[in-house]
Amino acid sequence: MPETSLKALFGEFFAIAKPYWKSAERYGAWLLLAVIVGLNLFQVYLSVQFNQWNNAFYNALQNKQLDVFWHQLLVFSGLAAAFIATAVYQYYLNQMLQIRWRRWMTDQFLERWMGNQAYYRIQLKGQASDNPDQRIADDVRLFISYSLSLGLGLLSSVVTLLSFVAILWGLSGTLTVAGYAIPGYMVWVALVYAVVGSYLVQFFGKPLIRLNFDQQRYEADFRFSMARLRENTEAVAFYGGEKDETGHFRERFSHVFSNWWAIMKRQKTLIWFQSGYNQLAIIFPVLAAAPRYFSGAIQLGGLMQTASAFGQVQGAMSWFVGAYTDFAEWRATVQRLSQFRKALALAGAEGGELGFGNATASELTADIAEVRLPDGALLHPSLTLALAPGERVLLTGPSGAGKSTLLRVLAGIWPYARGNILIPAGTRTLFLPQKPYLPVGSLKDVLIYPERERAFDEAALKEALSACGLGELVPRLQETAPWHLQLSLGEQQRLAFARALLLKPDWLFLDEASSALDEAAEAQLYGLLSARLARSGILSVGHRSSLASLHSRTLTLAALLTQPREPAVPSAGHAAPQDAVHMAPQADAIAGAYQPAAAFSPLSDKA
Repeated sequence: MPETSLKALFGEFFAIAKPYWKSAERYGAWLLLAVIVGLNLFQVYLSVQFNQWNNAFYNALQNKQLDVFWHQLLVFSGLAAAFIATAVYQYYLNQMLQIRWRRWMTDQFLERWMGNQAYYRIQLKGQASDNPDQRIADDVRLFISYSLSLGLGLLSSVVTLLSFVAILWGLSGTLTVAGYAIPGYMVWVALVYAVVGSYLVQFFGKPLIRLNFDQQRYEADFRFSMARLRENTEAVAFYGGEKDETGHFRERFSHVFSNWWAIMKRQKTLIWFQSGYNQLAIIFPVLAAAPRYFSGAIQLGGLMQTASAFGQVQGAMSWFVGAYTDFAEWRATVQRLSQFRKALALAGAEGGELGFGNATASELTADIAEVRLPDGALLHPSLTLALAPGERVLLTGPSGAGKSTLLRVLAGIWPYARGNILIPAGTRTLFLPQKPYLPVGSLKDVLIYPERERAFDEAALKEALSACGLGELVPRLQETAPWHLQLSLGEQQRLAFARALLLKPDWLFLDEASSALDEAAEAQLYGLLSARLARSGILSVGHRSSLASLHSRTLTLAALLTQPREPAVPSAGHAAPQDAVHMAPQADAIAGAYQPAAAFSPLSDKA
């Protein structure tokens, strides 16, 4: 985490916070904030009344005035009741504002994360955008909570200081030291006390900013590693990888543990200082005002009022001392959200050189000038492709030749490509990956994903399942279950074919979508596509020789292993990322198989 100046920090804060206060919800938000601020100021007013009450009450005790004593108890009861009511409603309205603000910010971040496939593209970047789930779920909440508490606390301290400094100045009188008269000396004592305390708390607590930043990241990494196991339980069980996974979890948690230990030690030092500072602040004003009390210049009530006013002034001036731990956490949260916001903006801006338009003919055509890797290395030179309605085309080539990446380009999710893709207007596309995505929900929701809002006849759903060899699942159509765990990969691929039959796309792209099926089942499912999607253009990626007979022609991406790849020099408009490259989980072939010796020839066509 780079060091951020206070100017840059507040610039990042306003960039994140300002949109809400200018949004359609701004009127309700400003009204709530105004009421909360009003209650906050009213609490300061009550503190001033309590300070004056101290004088009258303790003077009544000193003078043994019983009637005044009982009257002041009644005054105290009224002030206390008003203070309690104010505190309750200030908390309630503060929570209301927090949840409204959080709902708005969460919606905005979700839209930007999910829009333009940023959730996918952001994975191609480095650690500046790690754990987006944690940033949306936790950092947004912490950002709002700390922003309001610190902002209102600072406002309260400023108003308290302005309210009490004149009171303390008048109560202090003049102190003569070595022949020099110091008017309002208690104000100067409070100022020196607060300045020294603020400097020391910054000295002791500054490392907490980096430690809190890292702690959130380590916690999120630890949670993610366990969530990843939950999504891949069967594969880990087959491998017998429990020992390796346990070691991985312990390694992740060791970062949590060691960083937490560092936070503990640093906070222990800070709490030592803060506790001593606050305890000394209790007796210090009494000691400072004692000479005037014992000289008879003020009574006991004046002494207690002076001590109370000193505490208010010193506390207001020392706001930074008490709030430093929260400030450190807030600063780390602002920086994490700022990094995430910038990563989303960068991900959303990419892909501008890959144009999509409406074809004038009935064919889907692609004229790709180049395809690059995230590091800028050239993957494909120029490629052209044409797919006619009803045509079945098989795309083959060595493992790692970039077949899956070409499908990503056609889908518009690969941002490191230049060219034009023309699709006939009004037609729809569907991509079936090797491992289908099965969302959380009923089997019906899984089957018609991503068109849950579209009306489907239940008989058609049952028939599609049966036709694809999943008749035993028909009675479970309305059942909600972890289908990605209950169904084998072959069953999941059958379900994906059933999804294609129901959605009836005009253009269907299959990325080794039948790899877990035997050849007979594969032929049967492709036969269903030919019969029921007769006018749909189909492009399949696969390695099996048996697939050739199920398609009308074959395109081959050949890897010329004897030619060195072009070095990673970014093309115009495709600057290589500065962060360390972390490939997306979906990019399995790219991450493991693209070696520096590989280059690619144009597509060769075999009927």
